[in-house]
Amino acid sequence: MEKKIINTTDAPAPIGPYSQAVQVGQMLFLSGQVAINPQTGNLETADIQTETHQVMHNLKAVLQSAGIDFSHVVKTTIFLSDMALFSSVNELYGKYFTGNFPARETVAVKTLPKNANVEISMIAILG
Repeated sequence: MEKKIINTTDAPAPIGPYSQAVQVGQMLFLSGQVAINPQTGNLETADIQTETHQVMHNLKAVLQSAGIDFSHVVKTTIFLSDMALFSSVNELYGKYFTGNFPARETVAVKTLPKNANVEISMIAILG
């Protein structure tokens, strides 16, 4: 099975040897996104709400570049710098989905790239 690399300038360019997303068959695997504003290259960390919205905006841009939206997401992973952020992130994250929520796990980690507070990755189905 052939894999197709998905990249868009509407989301931050990868900061390492990875792609924004990889399509294999009808599955789309999105790399984790942090709150880097693709227009400025700055990490948007004014508060956890701003940071979470930027992460979700970045993921939305990658989904759109593959011709789909959040309704196609079947699995997400949320990484937090501190589990105390869970409620705020969870509330904003939930607003991007309308019913039939994807499967998910949320974990706290010691450090995230660029000292971000939240990173989210996704798996989606095309079509």
